[in-house]
Amino acid sequence: MNKFMVGILGGAVMALGASTASAATLDDVKAKGFVQCGVHTGLAGFAAPDDAGEWTGFDVDMCRAVAAAVFGDADSVQYTPTNATERFTALQSGEIDLLARNTTWTLTRDTTLGLTFAGVNYYDGQGFMINQTALPDINSALQLSGAAICVQSGTTTELNLADYFAANNMEYNPVVFQGFEETNAAYEAGRCDAYTTDASGLYALRLTLANPDEHVVLPEIISKEPLGPAVRQGDEQWFNIVKWTLFAMVQAEELGITSENLEEMLSSESPEVRRVLGLEDESTIGQGLGLENDWVQAIVREVGNYGEVFDRNIGTGSPLAIARGLNALWTDGGLQYAPPLR
Repeated sequence: MNKFMVGILGGAVMALGASTASAATLDDVKAKGFVQCGVHTGLAGFAAPDDAGEWTGFDVDMCRAVAAAVFGDADSVQYTPTNATERFTALQSGEIDLLARNTTWTLTRDTTLGLTFAGVNYYDGQGFMINQTALPDINSALQLSGAAICVQSGTTTELNLADYFAANNMEYNPVVFQGFEETNAAYEAGRCDAYTTDASGLYALRLTLANPDEHVVLPEIISKEPLGPAVRQGDEQWFNIVKWTLFAMVQAEELGITSENLEEMLSSESPEVRRVLGLEDESTIGQGLGLENDWVQAIVREVGNYGEVFDRNIGTGSPLAIARGLNALWTDGGLQYAPPLR
């Protein structure tokens, strides 16, 4: 057999293998009856269990939306709390099907860890928080030279911190902890002068402190932190399901489709609304994903559109009251933008 034929046969075998692998996660998820989702161990507004053990939050709703797309039931999901170092191993090993844990999309993570980011569900940036009572004269991160700063290990936060202080010719004393809870406790106990992490995390942490009004988030944002869900590499179908679930929530908000008006929208005469909701006779909106044509309906009915999810968990309808900012729709000056669902 010549090299040309060997190459053709080898390519065919690889293509067959890729085709087989592409449906593996969806098949496994359907077989067990739920999506196993990796989330934070407890971050207010993003992922945290209540007193009854029920998980809620912005990232939790990403998990629930995927479950709704696959099963038509947002409750067909189980949660695996992971810390910053465990989260990637949990995904790589197959312990979880999806990672939705305020994780920053970076080149290294996208190319060396065997995972793929499915989009950005929250545009964030790293900041600093201080106890203003203890440090009344500090109103800028540029005044933190020589400070002891609490930071979590195994994160982009730790690297950004070093870059920022080096770029500004400042010294600092890193107070490093592996766990989120340990880092929080150290800051509250006064073991460091400042705490650095994603700004969203600082606002969430602030709510849990004994005297939140004493703590101030400084104005500097020192990095880009595009946070989003991730899946294992090599499974294009599952990657597409997670990616288009996020896009569907954004598109639903743009079209004005909400959990409250969904039934009314099912009677819409708008071709785009009808196409997105899978109402046209020739609609194939679910076919390429291996889903039913009403999968977007299920997401909106069970979880809501992107704006609803944002507002109730971290926006104006929540204790965090975070402004939409960069996370507004592109039509409102933000960065959230969905390719056409057609």
